[in-house]
Amino acid sequence: MKEHNEIEQILLNDSEYEKITKAKLEQDFRKELNKKSCQNSKNITDIKLVPKDKIFSKFTIFEVLNKVSKTSSKINGLQADGYLGKQNSDRIKLQSGEIDSFVCGDKFVKFLKYNG
Repeated sequence: MKEHNEIEQILLNDSEYEKITKAKLEQDFRKELNKKSCQNSKNITDIKLVPKDKIFSKFTIFEVLNKVSKTSSKINGLQADGYLGKQNSDRIKLQSGEIDSFVCGDKFVKFLKYNG
């Protein structure tokens, strides 16, 4: 009976009830984050293991090295496909895994990883 009175007092006290519900929500939120982080932890660094239809997707990361200014930046697969332009032979070689980099003007583009 004493436990019921304590529970009733906690429920009547708004601040205690808010603390309990907030703690429960935080716990549920952490569980969801842990589930999602475990699911998205697949990183592929070998281009031969990446599915052909995913090489030029937003989940693929390429590194661009500018030969003139000696700088580097990272782009996604869609942007790398744009750099290829009409170089269909290089596109086919990338998709088959024969090469992992190509040259476009004064830029050197290299495959880094796929976050699948």
